[in-house]
Amino acid sequence: MNCFEVVGGKRLSGSITPQGAKNEALQIISAVLLTAEEVTIENIPDIIDVNLLIELLREIQVKVNRIDKHTCTFQADQVDVDYLSSSAFHQKSGRLRGSVMLAGPLLARFKKAYIPKPGGDKIGRRKLDTHIIGFQKLGADYFYDDASNCFQLKTNGLKGTYMLLDEPSVTGTANILMAAVMAEGKTTIYNAACEPYIQQLCSMLNRMGARISGIGSNMLVIEGVEKLSGTTHRMLPDMIEVGSFIGLAATTQSEITIKNAGVDFLGVIPEKFQQLGIKLEIKGDDIYVPAQESYTIQTYMDGGILTMYDHPWPGLTPDLLSILLVTAIPAKGSVLIHQKMFESRLFFVDKLIEMGAQVILCDPHRAVVVGMEREKKLRGITMSSPDIRAGVALLIAALSADGKSTIQNIEQIDRGYQFIDERLKALGAEIVRK
Repeated sequence: MNCFEVVGGKRLSGSITPQGAKNEALQIISAVLLTAEEVTIENIPDIIDVNLLIELLREIQVKVNRIDKHTCTFQADQVDVDYLSSSAFHQKSGRLRGSVMLAGPLLARFKKAYIPKPGGDKIGRRKLDTHIIGFQKLGADYFYDDASNCFQLKTNGLKGTYMLLDEPSVTGTANILMAAVMAEGKTTIYNAACEPYIQQLCSMLNRMGARISGIGSNMLVIEGVEKLSGTTHRMLPDMIEVGSFIGLAATTQSEITIKNAGVDFLGVIPEKFQQLGIKLEIKGDDIYVPAQESYTIQTYMDGGILTMYDHPWPGLTPDLLSILLVTAIPAKGSVLIHQKMFESRLFFVDKLIEMGAQVILCDPHRAVVVGMEREKKLRGITMSSPDIRAGVALLIAALSADGKSTIQNIEQIDRGYQFIDERLKALGAEIVRK
């Protein structure tokens, strides 16, 4: 098992460019199954999860031409639908939660799909109910096969309908949307997610010939079409990487410019870091973070302690709460981090406490960070990455700590961040992959 050895306490400097958005990539790449024509996708992140999804597409006979590390063409004109029922497909797709995104396109075009029990991060229960109930409302039948540990879905033809989602799930919305674009008649999805990833997917599908309105709102209306064509699509910069680099600059007292940050699609992310006292300058599509000797967490107008919590877009993405928590450690003041969506995502704070952080884990969803005001630094330890975002939060902590840290299970980090060690070394970080 690989690990990172990190010597902390060094100030970094320079420019860094965020990768393509991981969460967008899993939806966009799945959507190539909706047409037999060629689809070109640009700015693909070269990370484990995305590469595994591309490998899955190859195995069902989608033609994949990797023009370079970040650009691929796909043509799904000879898909081997029977392979979907094989144990090999179930085993491999079960390693990647993002494989669930194949179900919507497969149902729309081939009238059957298979969903293995999801893999991915161990951050608490991540239900598939929204996906499957949406497919049922469109006219699909499903049953769970104990032998293959897999959900099987079939339809004689999807039909448009009205549905009110039980939650504004991003992956649920995307999956149902991809199924609905080729359903007969009109589909209305209310309480739909409206994240930039969904807006990007809608725009791509419309260029392919879909008829989707309400883009950017929580009510999507889809007029079904019989056939979709090819297109070219470029993915947004990864907003989670942007937030991670802001937090890295602040905790290590570094001067960093984040190039091509996709500022127009970041929502409240810059504001949340500013609430922690971090100075930012927006320069066109770049974000400049100056070196700060200290920063002070804001309080509410009545003097109450600041609370940061996740919320559906345009609220704060849950993927950044681990980063915000670590960023608050050297600050002056206190903040309550409330992770509403996942009940296991804050359990990594035991490693931060071992490093010397003043963090109180109130329950599985809430942690209070008491800022250390840089009066003392974290100390390096040996630790393990439990999930993608906690892994990078621990890496940021290690880079700001005194001494050497060893981070094990870095495959979790590699699932979401491409060549992170090499990119950070270019800024002056002392980090070795072993």
